[in-house]
Amino acid sequence: MLPYELASRESRPENTTINVGDCCFGAGQLVMIAGPCAVEDPDMLADLAVMLRGAGAHVLRGGAYKPRTSPYSYPGLGEDGLKHLARARDASGLPVITEVTDIRDLDTVCKYADILQIGSRNMQNFPLLREVGKTDYPVLLKRGFSATIEEWLLAAEYILAGGNHRVILCERGIRTFENYTRNTFDISAVPAIKHLSHLPVVADPSHGTGRRELVAPVARAAVAAGADGLMIEVHPNPDQALSDGYQSLNPVDFGRLMDELTPLTAALGRHM
Repeated sequence: MLPYELASRESRPENTTINVGDCCFGAGQLVMIAGPCAVEDPDMLADLAVMLRGAGAHVLRGGAYKPRTSPYSYPGLGEDGLKHLARARDASGLPVITEVTDIRDLDTVCKYADILQIGSRNMQNFPLLREVGKTDYPVLLKRGFSATIEEWLLAAEYILAGGNHRVILCERGIRTFENYTRNTFDISAVPAIKHLSHLPVVADPSHGTGRRELVAPVARAAVAAGADGLMIEVHPNPDQALSDGYQSLNPVDFGRLMDELTPLTAALGRHM
């Protein structure tokens, strides 16, 4: 028996499917998660959410609590940011995913979010994993900076063992010797997870590359490899973004990516 018993395909041969709003992870649909790295202005976020919905996005992303490498970087707006996300959800109809970084904020985040995100820095924050495992919210678990696939699946096991079986895995690149890209996107992790686990897997080419010109080609590659969804950072003015603007698409480029993905998903027998 594999050490990640509940996450393994041996324990559950059929794919886990997770419904959120009008989309479904793991059932043949390519679920598009899009939005800014960090919540900044409420009007900008609401307008962007409406544009993203019009372009075909299914879920709105945005960080209210931002765990940053530097203590001097933009930390997010906290609960005010969550309120802005809720307003954008009302304006667009898109469900919201946002990161929870601290057990003390979990109840607050749950008041506003439709999907809880565990970021790469917290992939092995075991007390936090145990607590989100007690909720019934879908949880998107990002791969850690230097985590092996087994360590990633074992982190998911903490959530599953707590009783929450609505876990979505997210490949977002790992740290290697290469420094041209922000991370090295592990394209092989997508089919590897599909082979080892029944859990849906989403790809994040924005963090995986750190370069906006690389987001679209890596996104296409991830879909071809079998990803159940994509997480794309989009900002109305990436050069003015308070966080990760260099890897964010503008709405026009996001729309172009959606146009490119439509025939690709159809050729693979899937839908958007």
